Amino acid sequence: MTLRTHALRWLDASRPAIVVEVAATRGSVPREAGTRMLVAADSVRGTIGGGHLEWQAIAQARERLARCTTRGDEPPREQTLALGPSLGQCCGGEVTLRYAPLDAASLAAWPETVPRFHLQLYGAGHVGRAIVALLASIDCRVQWIDEREAEFDAFAALAPLPPHVQALCVDAVEAEVSQAPPGACYLVLTHEHDLDLRITEAVLRRGDFAYCGLIGSRTKRARFVHRFQERGVSDAAIARLTCPIGLPGITGKEPAVLAIAAVAQLLQATGSVVG
Repeated sequence: MTLRTHALRWLDASRPAIVVEVAATRGSVPREAGTRMLVAADSVRGTIGGGHLEWQAIAQARERLARCTTRGDEPPREQTLALGPSLGQCCGGEVTLRYAPLDAASLAAWPETVPRFHLQLYGAGHVGRAIVALLASIDCRVQWIDEREAEFDAFAALAPLPPHVQALCVDAVEAEVSQAPPGACYLVLTHEHDLDLRITEAVLRRGDFAYCGLIGSRTKRARFVHRFQERGVSDAAIARLTCPIGLPGITGKEPAVLAIAAVAQLLQATGSVVG
């Protein structure tokens, strides 16, 4: 769930909170301008970079909440902090924080973010469920596709489905490839090699993908490539297929490890790694 979605839910529930925003920066700082954090009396969502800066910001926000309770809402205010001299942080830059009550005005000033990527994730088995769990707190859009309803139920038994993940239980799974927007990403990890083949072929024939990852070994890749060539799939599209999946150097075949490696590679491939 995105932080803005949390804010909307808190506002709908009339939960008192302060929005702490990085309004401006100068020099080396933990987070960029526009970063926000939600602070309630008993909870914090998001982060403006951690450390002493965040600890002080939370304290300031809660003092403001207490004053709002006794005096009513106060107007937004800003605070400029030199991270080195004021807080002893090694970044050394300067941050201006803006404190505002969570209300309709602060939410209206909070822009909708552009999702990092649109992903079609094929397969709701162990690795697919682990990937969805990792993507729960990443601002992206996911169509999670499988023909087995029970696999989605296995995830739901442990955690609610993130609001930006749409579970699709359909029979003609590979037909969903045509429904993805241009520039989408695809991860193919179903329970059947023949189904993997049909889905991946459909993606390669579209050609407009940002990333296409297929779970499996180098032997599986070689066999699939041979089949694609026999069917007239272009060499240029085949060359862009990622198989095996996962960021190099991350070893292990446990579902959670495979999921971490795959999501890291997806972020890298879409240029979404934050420095």
